[in-house]
Amino acid sequence: MKKMIEEAFAKHFGGEGILYVAPGRFNLIGEHTDYNGGFVFPGAIDKYIMADIRPNGTDGVVRLYSIDMDASCEFGLNEEDAPKEQWARYVFGVCREIIKRGGVVKGFDAVFAGNVPLGAGLSSSAALESCFANALNDLFNDNRFPRMELAKIGQSTEHNYCGVNCGIMDQFASVHGKKDYIMRLDCRSGEFEYFPIRLDGYKLVLVDSRVKHELVDSPYNKRRESCERVARKLGVETLRDATMDMLNAAKDEISQEDYMRAEYVIGEKERVLDVCDALNRGDLETVGDRMYKTHQGLSKLYEVSCEELDFLNDIAKECGVTGSRIMGGGFGGCTVNLVRDDIYDNFIDTVTSRFKERYGHEPKIYPIVVSDGARRYQE
Repeated sequence: MKKMIEEAFAKHFGGEGILYVAPGRFNLIGEHTDYNGGFVFPGAIDKYIMADIRPNGTDGVVRLYSIDMDASCEFGLNEEDAPKEQWARYVFGVCREIIKRGGVVKGFDAVFAGNVPLGAGLSSSAALESCFANALNDLFNDNRFPRMELAKIGQSTEHNYCGVNCGIMDQFASVHGKKDYIMRLDCRSGEFEYFPIRLDGYKLVLVDSRVKHELVDSPYNKRRESCERVARKLGVETLRDATMDMLNAAKDEISQEDYMRAEYVIGEKERVLDVCDALNRGDLETVGDRMYKTHQGLSKLYEVSCEELDFLNDIAKECGVTGSRIMGGGFGGCTVNLVRDDIYDNFIDTVTSRFKERYGHEPKIYPIVVSDGARRYQE
């Protein structure tokens, strides 16, 4: 990819720029916990966006070429200069959010491409935002913005220029990633801690069902409303501060559906903490057990799974996979799987053939390696 990007830069702009990269992310455990004030446990992966960037000597003209889109775009740096092209709005938004924070952005030329799979829940848009936020911080601002602020710049880009009211996890993981470590992020305080993930004898792999069920009743909003109703009933700000004893004491005063949603969230909070302890011990069997329990909770209590994802989870269990669960919001997408090396090939063959036999198409397989976050590229 590096050579392709450098050749495209020379063709479109002449000469060469500086290369920057930022990765996509996965989340080991901690699903639907962010808006409940809880913890998430993401890591950066070895799939990334790479950009070749060079100041062009102008005060406010940005010229982009996207290799993946095979498209060019040029825009200024004022609010009224927002480009029509959606892919370019991610870069424009990053420029604007840096300027709003008192930073400097001058004109530049850039060519970029990526190998973060689209539609698999690996946050290619956050990788794009993090790549450019880190690059512009380095090129024009002497790296004055701390890394958490770069993540917030990406999040604000989504909110203000791309129409997505996302949390902070995706950009946080892309910016803060560290090879062989995943991060426990406290979504309430913004504090985080690195935990080693030693995978000797194991692999992490995503199995993408390639299906997405669109539901008309705003299922995410409904689940968030359930959690907020229970929190109010229990007298806490969010379910982060609730316990099962508190929930059971109020069981007769809340609906069965709301009880189920809260039971999942409270259980997931404990599972994340269990995984922290297990990783410190190098105990991947416990990590895997909690992943299966999370899937069961998401499927039976939070009800955000679907037939295809449950099928993938069942096959993983049958094949002896150490841990497997839905990754992401649900209703389609992928499972994340923790697989011993000695059964990996059999699992991939089995899940591919049986899924195709049942649903008529093969799932996509994405092995992942826990990697470093946004940075200037070095060989």
